[in-house]
Amino acid sequence: MNNFCTLFDSNYLSRGLTLYHSLVATGEPFRLFIFCFDGKTRDILRTMDLPGVVPVGLDDFESPELKTVKQQRSAKEYCWTCTSHTIRYALDAFRLPAVTYLDADLFFYGKPSVLLREFDRSGASVLITPHRYTRRYDISWRSGIYCVQFITFRADERGLRALDWWRERCLEWCHARVEDGKFGDQRYLDDWPERFPGVHVLEHLGGGVAPWNVQQYDISANGGGFTGVEKRTGTAFDLVFFHFHNIRFMTDGCIDLGDYYLAPAVKTALVRPYVRALERAGAAARQVDPGLDPHGRRDPASSLFPSLLRLRRRWMKNYLPLGEFLAK
Repeated sequence: MNNFCTLFDSNYLSRGLTLYHSLVATGEPFRLFIFCFDGKTRDILRTMDLPGVVPVGLDDFESPELKTVKQQRSAKEYCWTCTSHTIRYALDAFRLPAVTYLDADLFFYGKPSVLLREFDRSGASVLITPHRYTRRYDISWRSGIYCVQFITFRADERGLRALDWWRERCLEWCHARVEDGKFGDQRYLDDWPERFPGVHVLEHLGGGVAPWNVQQYDISANGGGFTGVEKRTGTAFDLVFFHFHNIRFMTDGCIDLGDYYLAPAVKTALVRPYVRALERAGAAARQVDPGLDPHGRRDPASSLFPSLLRLRRRWMKNYLPLGEFLAK
């Protein structure tokens, strides 16, 4: 039984449901503890009553310390602040030996146990995943060496020591800006392999393929999944999960795929089926709440810099009418 936790509000509901369905498709037993950051998410998930899903409401989870800092942080910053707290809550409230936090915009193509077996063999108490940035997209100076996307803690002395240190730091400071070597909850991880005993850095290249590093790999279909080959070394691997970072549905009817170059084959094999899965998940959520926007659609900003970014994304074919993108 794999134990996972994630967090999101109703604007991210289609992503969270799609993550869930991808875990179901792996065929491995799991529990997914979903920390619901608004009442709509909690109520919809309780109505859906999905096997393996355990919804946790804010009323159950929020501590007085979290409520205090909540007033001083944006919604995004507060979610980052809470990540480490959700992990500790899941370990304690459900008496778990270990739990893996997942970003809600992950999608699994292979069994997560492949990655967790590597962790088990390491004998470590904490598992972290590197960004593995493509050189031209390397912003580790800002966002850190490691990505919080898939992070595991055991409920042992070493695991809890690192987790509680992280929780305390995020209460002190967790903002969407670079300051004194910090950025959000993520740059706190940069020195963990040296700071804490029992930290393992994931080696499997199939854990953490993302828009900022997929340019390094040739991705091809392989039976029911996908195989990747690292272009530089020729190393082959099975794709376990892809991090569909920053895909946005817009109120003008377009889909925004962000600022990273995505090869046509990647869009065809991975991105387009994922967006279709988001649409299916959104439709299922709207059956429960017809007035819901499960994608969190955003208005295109009209100021100069966002408009220039949008033009660049159109040139990259990363900003397209949704119907046109899905019809290809």
